[in-house]
Amino acid sequence: MSEPIPVARRLSVVKPSATVAVAQRARELKAQGIDVLSFSVGEPDFDTPVHIREAAKQAIDSGATRYTAARGTVELREAICDASAKRRPGASYEPSDVVVSVGAKHTLFNLALALYDEGDEVLIPAPYWVSYPEQVRLAGAEPVIVQTSEEQGFRMTPEMLRAAITPKTKALILCSPSNPTGGAYSGEQLRALADVAAEHDFWIIVDEIYGQLVYGGFEQKSIVEVAPELKDRIIIVDGVSKTFAMTGWRIGWMLSPAYVAKACEKIQSQSTTNPSSIAQSAAIAALRGPWEPLEEMRQAFEARRSIIVEGLNAIEGISCGTPEGAFYAFANVQGLIGKQGGGKQLETDLDVAGYLLEEARCAVVPGTAFGAPGFVRISYAASNDMIREGLKRIGEAVGKLS
Repeated sequence: MSEPIPVARRLSVVKPSATVAVAQRARELKAQGIDVLSFSVGEPDFDTPVHIREAAKQAIDSGATRYTAARGTVELREAICDASAKRRPGASYEPSDVVVSVGAKHTLFNLALALYDEGDEVLIPAPYWVSYPEQVRLAGAEPVIVQTSEEQGFRMTPEMLRAAITPKTKALILCSPSNPTGGAYSGEQLRALADVAAEHDFWIIVDEIYGQLVYGGFEQKSIVEVAPELKDRIIIVDGVSKTFAMTGWRIGWMLSPAYVAKACEKIQSQSTTNPSSIAQSAAIAALRGPWEPLEEMRQAFEARRSIIVEGLNAIEGISCGTPEGAFYAFANVQGLIGKQGGGKQLETDLDVAGYLLEEARCAVVPGTAFGAPGFVRISYAASNDMIREGLKRIGEAVGKLS
C-alpha cells in the first residue's frame, strides 16, 4: 500500500480546539450512559426567542430560500448599522461597511486572510479565545501573546501594549467582555489603550460578541465610542449567537472601513458565499426587537454568576473573581495542583480538568488552552439546578484529594 498523500504543511502550526475536544469527551461519556454535566461550551442554554423563530418560518414560507449577496442582504446590514448606532453612540456605519458571515468566528477568519501577511505580528492578550492565535498562524503571521494577570483582572495595560509593539505589529485583537475570563474593559481603560495605539499604525480588532451580556451595573463601552478618531483603524466583530441564544444559526458580522469589508467579501465569495438566507431573516428580527427576551436572559445569567462565583470560592483550593460579563467563571485551581487524586498526581490544570471530568463528571476547560495555565473555564450557561449540582460534585471530588 502506498504512503498517504500528505495534507498541507500549514496545518502543522494549528492546534485543534480544546473546547471542542472537552465537549467531545463529555459526549462520549454520555453515550456510555454516564451522567456528565457539561460546563465546557460557550452556548446559552435558552431557546431562541419565539419572535425570531417565527421570522425564520415566515422566511421559508415566503420563499426567502435562495442565494443572497455574499456579504448578506441589504436589509440585514441596515439592521446591523441601526443596532450598532444605538449601542455605540457617535460611531455611525453604512451597509457598505458590513460583511455578514457564518458566525463571528468566520468573520475573524476572513479578517485574518484579508489583513495578515507572512512576517506580520498580531498582539493577543492572554487569556485568549482559543481560535485567535490559530487563525493568525493559518494566515502565515505570528501571534504575539501578551500575558496578563489575575490581579489586573486579566486586562492588558497600556504599558504592556507599548512593550509588545514592534515594527512588525499588524493588529491587536481584544475581546471585551472576554472569553474565557468574563473580564471587560471600562471606557477609561479602552481610552488608555487607544492612546498607545494612536502612536503607531496597526489594526485594532475588537470582538464584542458578548457586549450585551454585562452585569452588576458595569457600563459596556466600545473602543470606537471612546476613540472615534481611530475609527478608520478599528474593526468591530459581533453577531447574534450569544446575545439572542442563536449559536446554531451562524450569523456574525464585521463593522469596518469599506475597503476592508470589500476585501473580506471577496474572500467570502470564494468560500461560503452568503450565510443562510433564512438565518439572515431571523437575525433581522433579533436586531429589530422586541428586546425583553434578551433582558430576561441577561438577568438569568447575572443570577447564575452569583451562584457559581460564590460556590467556587467556597471550595478549598479554588478561587474565582467576579466577571463583568459573558457567561464564564475563570477559576484559579493552582491550590489543587500537586495533590493526589484518581490514582495520579495533579501536575497541571489539564490534570485538574481531567480529574473533574472523570471523578466529578463535570466537564470544564483547562486554562492552558487559553494561554493561562493554572486556571479552568467554567461556563454558567446552564440552569441554576445544574450549576448547584456541579458545584456539589466538584466540591466532593476536591474533598477526596490528598
